[in-house]
Amino acid sequence: MFIGEYQHATDEKGRLAIPAKFRATLGERAVITRGLDRCLFLFSGTDWEELAKKIAAMPITDTNARGFGRLMLAGAMEAPLDAQGRILLPDYLRTYANIKKQAVVAGLYSRIEIWEDVAWNKYKAETESQSNEIAARLSELGI
Repeated sequence: MFIGEYQHATDEKGRLAIPAKFRATLGERAVITRGLDRCLFLFSGTDWEELAKKIAAMPITDTNARGFGRLMLAGAMEAPLDAQGRILLPDYLRTYANIKKQAVVAGLYSRIEIWEDVAWNKYKAETESQSNEIAARLSELGI
């Protein structure tokens, strides 16, 4: 599982170090794609395959299903770890997430999210300020 929040900088080639504790769980084959809220999602190959199958099984007649499929599947690419534990963030994904130099790598159990650091801090502050309301809504779901 992926948990924790880490600050990392991208290098001049757009490579980003993945925290050492995440590397073994990612395995040999990782996949990166556009995420929600203008962040990037990084999955292990196994978790990606499970998600991709679910997305591909959604009805193509549904507008939302098509849009979500395009967002996730068309934006995806394999992201192998190099010898230093880095992945390459392609230009189109860095542009999507507005990552220029500083990034936050956040573990969210079955996926990793990669955020531009200012956007992450803003999102986190907004979410923290609404934590009571969020908790009340989630209690209806049994959480």
